[in-house]
Amino acid sequence: MITGKNCIAGDFSAKGSVVFKTTNPKLNIENPTAFVEATKEEIEEAVSSAWSAFKIFRNVPGKQRAAFLNAIADEILALDQELVDMYVTESGLPEGRAKGERGRTMGQLRSFAELVSNDHWRENTFDAAQPDRKPLPKDDLRKTMIPLGPVAVFGASNFPLAYSTAGGDTASALAAGCPVIVKSHPMHAGTSELVASAIVRAAGKTGMPKGVFSSINGGIQAGVDLVNHPKIKAVGFTGSITGGRALFDLAAKREEPIPVFAEMGSINPVIITPSAIAKRGNEIAKTYAGSITLGTGQFCTNPGLLLTIKDENTQDFVNELAKETIALDPQCMLHPNIKSGYEKKGGDVTSQLGVEVVGKVEGDLEPNYAASVVATVSGTEFLANPKLHQEVFGPFSMVVQCKDEAALLQIIEGLEGQLTGTLIAEENDSLDLVEIVDALENRVGRIIYNGVPTGVEVCPSMQHGGPYPASTDSRFTAVGTHAIKRWVRPVSYQSFPKNLLPDHLNG
Repeated sequence: MITGKNCIAGDFSAKGSVVFKTTNPKLNIENPTAFVEATKEEIEEAVSSAWSAFKIFRNVPGKQRAAFLNAIADEILALDQELVDMYVTESGLPEGRAKGERGRTMGQLRSFAELVSNDHWRENTFDAAQPDRKPLPKDDLRKTMIPLGPVAVFGASNFPLAYSTAGGDTASALAAGCPVIVKSHPMHAGTSELVASAIVRAAGKTGMPKGVFSSINGGIQAGVDLVNHPKIKAVGFTGSITGGRALFDLAAKREEPIPVFAEMGSINPVIITPSAIAKRGNEIAKTYAGSITLGTGQFCTNPGLLLTIKDENTQDFVNELAKETIALDPQCMLHPNIKSGYEKKGGDVTSQLGVEVVGKVEGDLEPNYAASVVATVSGTEFLANPKLHQEVFGPFSMVVQCKDEAALLQIIEGLEGQLTGTLIAEENDSLDLVEIVDALENRVGRIIYNGVPTGVEVCPSMQHGGPYPASTDSRFTAVGTHAIKRWVRPVSYQSFPKNLLPDHLNG
């Protein structure tokens, strides 16, 4: 049963007087539960409890942390239809998406459980002492990774489960030995409370210290108070460039600056060669229509920018892409504010000089349903107008028609940092594919060949991050087991007696 309360160190609390409600975007009505925003006192209690828990949790053996993570997955599954129904009610997404995302969330938790069941992830190194080395002796040195401390995680709007309360940031931080305080996303506070209750039950069943997890409700001020707290040692965020950059700047201004690992905006350029269009243009158009509209375009990897070199086949391809895209049924967006943002940003882009709207869903739509849009512009106009480079969060994509390969490369090299870049090409393509790949490597975190960017596999080889503003630190991934590296730091032990070394360095 949903209470609307904050989860503070395992107990549910509602000391504040400010409340809000979530929205059912399909019905365009408020949901009944009033959620109470956390007070400064509750945030202080959550962080202080997390700091106390950290002193214990950081030394909990990996196998016990693995049991905790597996128990969270079990408890999430035990929520069964109650969680699915709440997810659908608050997001407007279909039940199949809810179950798929639940499976992904559980898979992430179990993958981190497997990772920390042994200490290989710590990347321990050992350099034996050489007391007789000339001209100077060498001391024994051993290096390992240790957790940073309590982590603040901000739930994402577009993934109520997989990037939220028990999502990848939380799973990887707990795996590393860091207590977590989640600021739930106001759009799916009910979903967050259910998942928080699952984490609390799992912590109790596996004997984790009180304060290892908390979840708070609130808006901007609650987030500011959380990040400013001196006992918070890192931040995880998935969302807009505006929100991520605000947190990054806030953390940098602290007396003790802390890292913010923010995964932010991306238009995910797709380079389609003329040879590929000539050989299989209709097939590519159909595939990309599905990718552009998948999840109503509300993915950080949505292909918002298609680049090609103009020739006699280009316009036919653009027309086919538009036809295939608008033929797909409009879908509900996550929230009225996201719908209005989509329309505003889409309108800003399509009103720019030289932009032609080739296809747009017309007619009356339900209140929060999105009209898919395919637009096109010349490479010259795109290069000259930075407003065309902005992300339109929703089922929108722009085809840029370049005059030649040099212009294509100039556009790639001039883009802001991106999560993904895709190359659609033929085996013996007329373009210099090596040069294109080289250009993409400097702009993106993941390069796809003859595929679509939507769909992010959770595995060690996945890189979900990229140069700014795709993320605040391109050296780390937000997806896959290497995400644990965000929440740890290296420590060397020099000439230490074995009884004082961590167990995993007693090799």
